[in-house]
Amino acid sequence: MSAGPTKSASRERSRGEVVLRIVLPIAVLALGILAWDAVVRHKDIPPYVLPGPLLVFKTLVSDWAVLSESLLVTLTTTLEGFLLAAAGGVGLAVLFNQSRLIEYSLYPYAVILQVTPVVAIAPLLLIYLPQPAAVLACAWIVAFFPVLANTTLGLNSVDHNLADLFRLYGASRWQVLRRLKLPAALPNMLGGLKIAGGLSLIGAVVAEIAAGAAGAGSGLAYRIAESGYRLNIPRMFAALVLLSVAGVVIFFVLSLFSYLMLRRWHESAIAPDR
Repeated sequence: MSAGPTKSASRERSRGEVVLRIVLPIAVLALGILAWDAVVRHKDIPPYVLPGPLLVFKTLVSDWAVLSESLLVTLTTTLEGFLLAAAGGVGLAVLFNQSRLIEYSLYPYAVILQVTPVVAIAPLLLIYLPQPAAVLACAWIVAFFPVLANTTLGLNSVDHNLADLFRLYGASRWQVLRRLKLPAALPNMLGGLKIAGGLSLIGAVVAEIAAGAAGAGSGLAYRIAESGYRLNIPRMFAALVLLSVAGVVIFFVLSLFSYLMLRRWHESAIAPDR
């Protein structure tokens, strides 16, 4: 008798949480935009110092042809860098899990690659590589390590009792990897991919800014640098808004993918009864 009302109340709470998670950020964003507009109007700040939100929106519409083309270039590089990082990170993590010799030999160099600032690497890559390849390499470098580290952690954190049970029943190393280790490491792997999605965009932006300083480039970050040189601050803000929106979309797409992969069995994706 009581199961029906309990489930109904749980569904109502879940809907309420979804509404709050959507409405509250939108309300905060709206308040921030209103405060921004009020400050610009009240202080009479000139557009070349701080443009108002309405001017930024008008610039976004009027310069859409240029900005959208640059956005497509940046997103293409980001996607390519992310896919390379995902494939390379997961593949190398599997090799590390299967061979301690390979892990001990290569993992320190992956750490060195991660801790070296991409701002310092980008100008060097632009010297030795064509501009598109250098930008892609920067996007890959910053996105690669989170996938590698998280997947390696997940594969090495599998319950040893379960692994021993698989071996007791005569499972091969491939069967243990495919049926036990990879599914168990999936939450860590997806967490690394969510981090890598944003970092690949950051790497592409940093490399495009460096390319712009060298007199080359066509991505959205190049447009930001170009607008700064020309004191076209409204276009700079419009390009920055597009970059922010692109980063948010990447994060939510990867979060949705993670939820769809984990929703039926992992605690992080199952709605708690609160």
